[in-house]
Amino acid sequence: MSLLRLPSSIDVAVIGAGAAGLSAARRLAAAGVAVVVLEARDRIGGRAQTVGREGFGLDLGCGWLHSADENPLAVLGRAAGFAIDETPPPWWQQAFNLGLTPAELAQFSEAWSDFEDRLARAAEGGQDRPASDLFLPDDRWNARMDAISGALNGTRFAQVSTLDQAAYRDTGVNWRVVEGYGTLVSSLGEDVPVALDCPVERIDRTGPVLRIDTARGRIEARVVILTLPTSVLASEAVRFDPPLPDLVEAAAGAPLGLATKLFMAVDGADDFPPDSQLWGRTDTAQTGGYHLRPFGRPMIEAYFGGDLARGLEDEGESAILDFAVTELSDLLGSGMRRRLQPLATSMWGADPFSLGAYSHVLPGQGDPDTGARARLARPIEDRIFIAGEATSRTAFGTAHGAWAEGERAAIEVLAALGVDPRLSSPDEMTVAR
Repeated sequence: MSLLRLPSSIDVAVIGAGAAGLSAARRLAAAGVAVVVLEARDRIGGRAQTVGREGFGLDLGCGWLHSADENPLAVLGRAAGFAIDETPPPWWQQAFNLGLTPAELAQFSEAWSDFEDRLARAAEGGQDRPASDLFLPDDRWNARMDAISGALNGTRFAQVSTLDQAAYRDTGVNWRVVEGYGTLVSSLGEDVPVALDCPVERIDRTGPVLRIDTARGRIEARVVILTLPTSVLASEAVRFDPPLPDLVEAAAGAPLGLATKLFMAVDGADDFPPDSQLWGRTDTAQTGGYHLRPFGRPMIEAYFGGDLARGLEDEGESAILDFAVTELSDLLGSGMRRRLQPLATSMWGADPFSLGAYSHVLPGQGDPDTGARARLARPIEDRIFIAGEATSRTAFGTAHGAWAEGERAAIEVLAALGVDPRLSSPDEMTVAR
């Protein structure tokens, strides 16, 4: 993608070229609205990022098409010729029955189902408190549940609102994009005007038009759509004049957790069943999940969440690799140390344009009408709109949730500009490969 010249003025400036930003820009462009996307990185896709290693596309960010049977990105991907793999995820397995017998796996599955039932009842009663309050005292599975929360929320259940956790909706159908989810999302932005290497520093809202100061100069816009991660908004990396303390407070109420991925090549991969799963330990949340031979490839995809991921990222990529190799060697024998080679590591917590992976709502901030997500989605002065996975009430933490929220914000902007949103449809936009 060539470097786009920054226009001096525009109808709508979309800040951030992740799934939400690209979705919003596509819808606005289809309606004939002059739009530009301002992206701080030198690439598009945001936290959907595929890197090439060993001839494969590896997803450092989102990798699964959740609720795939109704996920618009699955439809767009297929229409564009992407290969969609429908192999079910192995998340509830434990390869070789290491550390857990089949009977124990069944016990954990039942304990998890009971926990979800308690969450649902608490939410029905309007209880907005830490989800960990619904653990059974001294239950052997509590630590494992917190490990699962690290994968789901990027944090422990003590930091997650019962109302928000219960609101998440998933059909249970999960597919993958063989070429990479990040490759798919990026392809959707190939026809969108994006100014790369263009971090926004300040938005002046004192006049009739919004003045946006970027590292590449100033641009004026009638309307702005903000699709920045909540942790970036809460850090006030983008300054507003006058300030917007309510926006900062709402963003802080739905902070980003952290999920860190490590891909490793493995010698003798045929020793492991394809698309199988191992958890390092069952007695602590300080453990990793290991997807053995994803897509049947000769590699292992390691996944760390929550405070474990934070601590490992603070120590650096070598510490992430050492932790994974140690856990796998403990499970599969000391010979594993010689069989593993690192291929790629995500460092979303250290990325200044992310500061984490995906949002969760803190206890006390989960009310669907007055909580953090609702406040984030509320337009400001009818000319500043916020969109992203964090504003989704039921699909937060997902690329398709961000995509749908970008569409929602674009429709609201069209209404604010006096343009009938029925005159355009995102389906009219071609998907480029």
